[in-house]
Amino acid sequence: MTPFALLFPGQGAQSVGMGKELAEAFPIARARFDEADSILGYSLSKLCWEGPAEELTRTEHCQPALYVTSMAALAALESLGPVKPSAAAGLSLGEYTALAAAGAVSFADGLKLVRLRGQAMEEAARARPGTMASVLGLDLEQLQGVCAETGAQVANLNSPGQVVISGTAESVAAASAKAKEKGAKRVIPLEVGGAFHSRLMEPAGLRLRQGLQSFAVQAPRYPVASNVTGAYHGDPAQIRELLVRQLTEPVQWIACVRTMAEKDIKTYVEVGSGTVLKGLVRKIDPEAAVYSAGTPEEIRGWRFEA
Repeated sequence: MTPFALLFPGQGAQSVGMGKELAEAFPIARARFDEADSILGYSLSKLCWEGPAEELTRTEHCQPALYVTSMAALAALESLGPVKPSAAAGLSLGEYTALAAAGAVSFADGLKLVRLRGQAMEEAARARPGTMASVLGLDLEQLQGVCAETGAQVANLNSPGQVVISGTAESVAAASAKAKEKGAKRVIPLEVGGAFHSRLMEPAGLRLRQGLQSFAVQAPRYPVASNVTGAYHGDPAQIRELLVRQLTEPVQWIACVRTMAEKDIKTYVEVGSGTVLKGLVRKIDPEAAVYSAGTPEEIRGWRFEA
């Protein structure tokens, strides 16, 4: 079998209706949503399938919704035959899904963790408001210099030429203007609930650090790339520490993909809602083949030639 990696999306990939067809087509996928509804004490499934969009987009709801949708899609994949990836990675929230997929945490604990994370991030954003923007076509060193001048921070290294910055509204506005002056092709303000992956998330990090102590974490069954280092996770203690740091440090998505590519992985399966990661991976590694596994049709037809 061709070596492949599983990829799991983060916030921004959500859409009303996600997971509904999966639940209708695969009983095991429906069971994941039912279990999540029971654990959370409200109908996450109804929120995913019917909206409203403004509630689904809230950080507190969006993170569990994306996690469960991806895990339901993975369960559907596994119901059709063995799924034996060589590695996994996820973007921001998706890193939790990747760890759960690899058995580092149980489905239930992973869901409780992402609920805690989403709540903590939403509370931190209310207490210390901020925003984010995507900067296209500017050298990273120049952008880092712009951030140093303005107080913004680099938040996501998504692909060559696409970097997200984060911070207070004032710092991001100032950095955006300077980035354009330096030659950025475009600067796109993002509709997000806060300044994620910046120092403004430090209160959320403190809460997450405390909360993580209540959950069992094991070594994953297969390698999972860390957003903080770009390298594969180590032991459970390191996993806990890096998940806390991930809230305030840049997401090294380019490094994550290159770590997997260095291990001869050229095939990826994006599991869950949307195709955001497919586009990013192809920009990082143009030779990569990326399959989607978010709908019943995609899941039934995903298997590629060995």
